[in-house]
Amino acid sequence: MAEPGSPAKRGANVVQRIPVRAAVAAALLPLVLTLLPAPASAAGPTAAPPRAPAGDAQESAAPPKVDDAQWTPPLSTRGRWIVDADGDRFKLRSGNWHGASGTWNGSGDKDDDANHHAGENAGRVPLGLDRAPMAEIIEGFRELGLNSVRLPFSNEMVHDSDPVADRAVAANPELRGRTPLEVFDSVVKALTDADLAVILNNHTGTTRWCCGVDGNERWNTSRTARQWEDDWVLMAGRYRDNDRVVGADLYNEVRRDVWDDPNWGWGNDHDWFAAAQRAGDRILTEADSDLLIVIEGINWTGLPVDGLPHERPTLEPVRELSHTLVDSGKLVYSAHFYGYTGPRHSGATGIGETSDPRYRDLSPEELIEVLDRQAFYVSGEEGQHFTAPVWISEFGVGGRDDTDPKNRAWFENFVDHLVRTDADFAYWPIVGWHRGGEGNGWGLLHWDAEGERMGLYDGDDWRAGAWTRLIESESRTGPVPQPARWSQLSPDHGDFVQSRRMRGLPDFDPGARKAACPDGERLLGISHTGNRGLCGDASGEGLWQSDGEPRAVTDERHVEPGRDWAPGYTKLQCPQGQMVTGYGVRGARMSSVLCAPAAPERLGADGRTVWFDKGDARGERPGGGDFARGRHKGQCADDEYLAGVAHTNRLGSAGTPDALHCRRLR
Repeated sequence: MAEPGSPAKRGANVVQRIPVRAAVAAALLPLVLTLLPAPASAAGPTAAPPRAPAGDAQESAAPPKVDDAQWTPPLSTRGRWIVDADGDRFKLRSGNWHGASGTWNGSGDKDDDANHHAGENAGRVPLGLDRAPMAEIIEGFRELGLNSVRLPFSNEMVHDSDPVADRAVAANPELRGRTPLEVFDSVVKALTDADLAVILNNHTGTTRWCCGVDGNERWNTSRTARQWEDDWVLMAGRYRDNDRVVGADLYNEVRRDVWDDPNWGWGNDHDWFAAAQRAGDRILTEADSDLLIVIEGINWTGLPVDGLPHERPTLEPVRELSHTLVDSGKLVYSAHFYGYTGPRHSGATGIGETSDPRYRDLSPEELIEVLDRQAFYVSGEEGQHFTAPVWISEFGVGGRDDTDPKNRAWFENFVDHLVRTDADFAYWPIVGWHRGGEGNGWGLLHWDAEGERMGLYDGDDWRAGAWTRLIESESRTGPVPQPARWSQLSPDHGDFVQSRRMRGLPDFDPGARKAACPDGERLLGISHTGNRGLCGDASGEGLWQSDGEPRAVTDERHVEPGRDWAPGYTKLQCPQGQMVTGYGVRGARMSSVLCAPAAPERLGADGRTVWFDKGDARGERPGGGDFARGRHKGQCADDEYLAGVAHTNRLGSAGTPDALHCRRLR
């Protein structure tokens, strides 16, 4: 969640307000002040300019007309695309219906609306249930052209046994007396009964507004990592029988707390890469194998002070280290973009505001370059180990009263890029409050206390034209062929066994760190140092055999007499009829290869030796991309299979892989 902060009072016109991320600076103030030459004071809310003249609004925009064809769950992925069970592209045209994750700002009486974000007290349930019947709200989503909803919740909500206040569900009296989770259940059912897809989003740990230094910075800030994972298994299992609950968005805007940054791949308890990997695999194996697993990049690291390191890494680390889930075709990456933040700007005003440009300060050309570098490359570069759909699961801008030309230009330019890239998206937020036509203008649909709706297409909202252009934009539809899959193995800090078959079998190399390809893929590449591997299924149709158990090879017993393909080196080679699908390492040293049965008629006996101890040996156009950046890598061709790996334990050698034995597929 990245919508700017609260107005000075409920019902006030709000155009450019202090962003929520100003809370980062506020909470870090004692530390920041020690780094600054003199104290600085936080700026107050910007005064609202007069309402834009009617001529400035997109009065001619009409509600979008979209092809609302039926879709068949569950969803999965093929390369950069999300597809339904029939293999047809399913584009997430989504909105965020917030509230169940919390709207309380963290101080004062929780029952006082003034202490909630923008004065909008959701009462621990999705916003607006006090003002309009649920069916009316959901019909509004349909009018906007949405086919899916990102539905935030908090971990605290999952365990909250206190019934919601009657006033929080005043327009839906059948929900009185229910707990927040029970109301959440009813909302999920109503959305899916309306044929909308639902993506569950663990937005916060505690039920309060996000996203500063607020006790919700990481998945394990307010609870242990195990408790967080258990909550996800509970929530995913809760809706297992509802096939239109299609995704699990693991955690929102992972960021720095007062003292520590999150990281991507360091192996400690702040490692978001590893935490997301574990949670995603547990959801798929213990709760619901049909769900998409949505992993957002890192939202903020460092201190927002000029001269000190700070940035929004977003999805940039994925290029070097990407996730490989236990089930292929279930990974979606996500990112958030708002005009008031920037690639190195927290979005703060006053304390915590740096001299770095915000996204709205960039030219259209600069904006495209930055967006592609931070996120869109993941879906834009096909055939890489990191290639996956990218869902922009939050973006938004102030509405009627936002006359700032920079904000308006940014929104138009960002929508243009969503259209240009045919990206999946989710607007933040779709529901808000209004009072006499005024209030927090970010929502696309607003209700007042009497239940009167003010919508995007009422004739005075300048965003209507851009929204219609986005919803009606030409997009890929119909069948999506299955491209070759590529997966990265990274047993950097522990086991990385992504094979369901192997997880059900005994440890194939006790005491070693083990890596194994997802079922259906084979090992095609490995790095000389660093223990990284590359799996793929290129040219491998009909190659895997479901019967027969994979087994580890730790010596040279399967090297055929007279066919020493790496003289003087230790060769770990599979027997004829099997191929390498994994490996074990002890420290840097290779200790085993995992051999899996394959269709014997597909495995040729003639092969070649690929040496990569002195440099890369991956062919002219290797698939999968750079799976071990900065390391020497060896890789078999797409029409080959890996039969063995050679290394040496001679003096001065670390026993790392030096050569591959690649044999032709028939």
